[in-house]
Amino acid sequence: MKKLLLLLLLGTPWVAPAQIHSFYDTTFFLPGQRLTESKAPKLQEISGIAASIRNPGYLWGLNDSGNPAEVLLMNDSLSIKLVVGFGKQLVNRDWEDIAVGPGPKPGRSYLYVAEIGDNLALFPYKIIYRFEEPSLADAKRGQLVVSDVTRIVFRFPDGVKDAETLLLDPATKNLYVVSKRENPVHIYALKYPYDNADTLVAPIVAELPLTMIVGGDIRPDGSVVLKNYRRVFYWDNPTHKPLEELLKQDPSIIPYEEEPQGEAMTWRRDGSGFYTLSERNPGKKTYLYFYKRRDGKTAK
Repeated sequence: MKKLLLLLLLGTPWVAPAQIHSFYDTTFFLPGQRLTESKAPKLQEISGIAASIRNPGYLWGLNDSGNPAEVLLMNDSLSIKLVVGFGKQLVNRDWEDIAVGPGPKPGRSYLYVAEIGDNLALFPYKIIYRFEEPSLADAKRGQLVVSDVTRIVFRFPDGVKDAETLLLDPATKNLYVVSKRENPVHIYALKYPYDNADTLVAPIVAELPLTMIVGGDIRPDGSVVLKNYRRVFYWDNPTHKPLEELLKQDPSIIPYEEEPQGEAMTWRRDGSGFYTLSERNPGKKTYLYFYKRRDGKTAK
């Protein structure tokens, strides 16, 4: 039994479907619901999404390397309503994830854009860009340029590596980055305040018997979802444990509608469920999915 669980956690492809089905935990979430097909050209290589605070019901998204340095605001029909650019001050070397939450000014929300991808392990320094969350009401004709951006520069203490997942704890403002290609993966912390030095070293605070982690998010109550290309892992947190303590528990494996290249996920802002969205691959249809909590509870 333990061997099968380990194989599932690692995403091993040769586990029999019947065995996999018996290990899925249907306690917490309803099956994934297709909301809309992804067709917009600007969502071709979507790698991260995050539920907006200032624009209720909308999602922020970004594309990875080779695409413009911009973030996109869209509704749950994947209709893009706002494009936020940065002039010439930023370049999308390899943006992989995005988060929304508190920051240095009380009562204001911020976007955190994670330039953490590194397929070839070439870049010793990673960057998280932070700026106040724009509002659709402030834009003109669906365009907005942001000039006030804080750079949070950091490195991993154990070498150069690829990552695609950024987590923001709304209770502490701590940031966490999850490595991708390792086995096990490591979780690195940037404890708030994290912009008091030129270059920070993000210590390892946890490791998980998983691999190829490409997305995740923290619910307002501290519950965590992470995903790789084949599985979604969920840590329920009814007692509001700190993340480092919570991840010592075994996760639930949530039934997942496997996507062509699913790298983006986020909780709905009220915590009633989570979304997933994939990059588009030729010949395959891609959808925005929503996984609703069975208990219907929201999180504040």
